[in-house]
Amino acid sequence: MPMVAATAEVSTGLLYQYFPSKTDLFDEVFRQASQREIDACAAAAASESGAGERLAAIIRTFAHRALKRPKLAWALLAEPVAPQIDEDRLRFREPYRAIFVTVIEDGIDSREFRAQNAHTSAAAIVGALAEAMIGPLALGVLSKRAAQRVVEDIVALCLAAVLDHAARAAPAKKGQGANAPVPPSAKETP
Repeated sequence: MPMVAATAEVSTGLLYQYFPSKTDLFDEVFRQASQREIDACAAAAASESGAGERLAAIIRTFAHRALKRPKLAWALLAEPVAPQIDEDRLRFREPYRAIFVTVIEDGIDSREFRAQNAHTSAAAIVGALAEAMIGPLALGVLSKRAAQRVVEDIVALCLAAVLDHAARAAPAKKGQGANAPVPPSAKETP
C-alpha cells in the first residue's frame, strides 16, 4: 500500500480509510477496469448492423483493446489473484454473456444464426474469447499483422459456431434453413 499511496500522492492512511486491505483496493481497480471493457463491448453491440456483424464487432473490440494494453488485459483475464478478485473475475463474465445473448437471439430471430440455446452459445463464446486471448497476451506486444491475424481467427471461430451454414450453403426448402421455424427451446435459458 505505501507504493500505491506514493504513486497516487496520498497518505497510506487515506488509502486504508477507503480500502481495508490491498485486496480490496485491487478488487476495486479490477471492477472499474472491467466495467470500462464491458461498456466498450456494449457500445460495439449497439449498432444497427446485422447480428453477425455485431458479434464480430464485439469480438474485435474486446480483442483489439486487450492487445493494445496487454498488461492490463493479462491482469483482468489471467493473472493469479486473491480469491475475492477471482470471484469478481467470474462474476464480471456475466455482462459479457448478456451482451452476446442479445446479439445471438437477434441472429436467431433474423435467421442469420442457426437455432441454438443463446445462453449456452454466449457462455461458450465468452470462454473461448478469454482463453484465446491468453496466449497472445502472454507473448506481450504482437506485430500489427500478427495481432490482426489472432483477432480475425477468433472472429471466424465464433461466427462459425453460431451461423446458419445450411441456409447459406443450399437453397432453402420449405421448413429448412432460413425458412425453418425457430423451435421455442432455441431461446430458452438453460
